Amino acid sequence: MTVLELIRRSSEYLEKRGVESPRLQIELLLAHVLKLPRLKLYLDFERGLSEQELDAVRTLVKRRAAREPLQYITGATCFCGIELEVGPAVLIPRPETELLVEQAWNFLGRSGNPAPRMLDFGTGSGCIAIAVAAKFPRVYVAAIDISKSALAVARANAQRNKTQVEFHCGRDFAAGGQQPFDLIVSNPPYIPSNEVSSLQPEVRDHEPRVALDGGADGLELHRLIARASPSCLADGGKLMVELGYGQAQAAGEVYVKEGWCVESVLPDYSGCARILIAHR
Repeated sequence: MTVLELIRRSSEYLEKRGVESPRLQIELLLAHVLKLPRLKLYLDFERGLSEQELDAVRTLVKRRAAREPLQYITGATCFCGIELEVGPAVLIPRPETELLVEQAWNFLGRSGNPAPRMLDFGTGSGCIAIAVAAKFPRVYVAAIDISKSALAVARANAQRNKTQVEFHCGRDFAAGGQQPFDLIVSNPPYIPSNEVSSLQPEVRDHEPRVALDGGADGLELHRLIARASPSCLADGGKLMVELGYGQAQAAGEVYVKEGWCVESVLPDYSGCARILIAHR
């Protein structure tokens, strides 16, 4: 079987099982097996595949057809231009979270502090902390997560990208290392509990619920952040958090109630209010 034949047949198979962008999915899986850049497949459509290669691709295609996320199958994803290891212990980084990183970059880049400090609360794969540490080696970056399994992945990612991040296990801001912090960032769980079961199978059945479930209204962790983070924020510091769909007004009220001044709520690529920025 040639590369093109495999792509066509597998695309049809995945499409029948409700997988979005089936051709792209099989191309990425095939490129992973062949250890080639995806675009090189287009230069070699008539290449014949060995039985060993076919068996390897078929195994991965069956996993994708069962709605296991592509990133878990390949074991990696790209975020802010860096490659990260991902697996069932961590949430797969989303493009929307890159907007949060961009705002952190902008703030730290303008900072007159020669050695600013940043805390990433609920770091997961470490994507935010590592993206900041990679761009600004002068920034002291600490990261907290409640999951030891997630922290193991985050530490591996920091090492993989040759970045310095201090990781801590827990849910307590006081455990976050050198304080106070000039910037606190967080992409907390924000899906309301009763909506988790209605998510896509890739998310509902495979990603860690602890990284998704934000309590009855999706704002449980935002209440914790709003209440507990001021004690470790430096004068002139900022807080930046990611919000779920339709949460901007309710989340803003949570922060204002705890004494925060909400500067702005920025939209994502689809126009959804996504990034809340506040100060004391």
